[in-house]
Amino acid sequence: MVVTSPVGNLKITAEEGFLTKVEFVTAPESTSENTLLQKAAAQMEEYFRGNREKFDLPIKTKGTPFQESVWEALKDIPYGSTCSYKQIAEKINNPKAVRAIGQANKSNSLPIIIPCHRVIGKNQSLTGYAGSQVDKKEILLKVEKAVQ
Repeated sequence: MVVTSPVGNLKITAEEGFLTKVEFVTAPESTSENTLLQKAAAQMEEYFRGNREKFDLPIKTKGTPFQESVWEALKDIPYGSTCSYKQIAEKINNPKAVRAIGQANKSNSLPIIIPCHRVIGKNQSLTGYAGSQVDKKEILLKVEKAVQ
């Protein structure tokens, strides 16, 4: 299912009753009869309207143990807040893994739902998002009123 958003079209994928992927795509909006995808699309729309701070969806990720630990830490960053790559590295008890945190964020298959956009540079700079799409990170943080 593809939904439109302020950051472009988002393709939401589910497998075996779990959301598995949110991708930035150029495809036009599309619908689905899958109730999980419909629920995900509705929650995304609520999020972008500023009416949802947490997603209530079953998700399944596929990553290394390190990536999984990073993604779990990302889920703990409150709506409207940011933290640095260094803070995430410290939270997962791996303080020298700052660069690896960035790579784990890049591998996050559920952006927005697992909020890697809330991780910023230690100097408060908006660094890296979906590769080099920092503009999307800025939009998401503005939706959450984390940046002005």
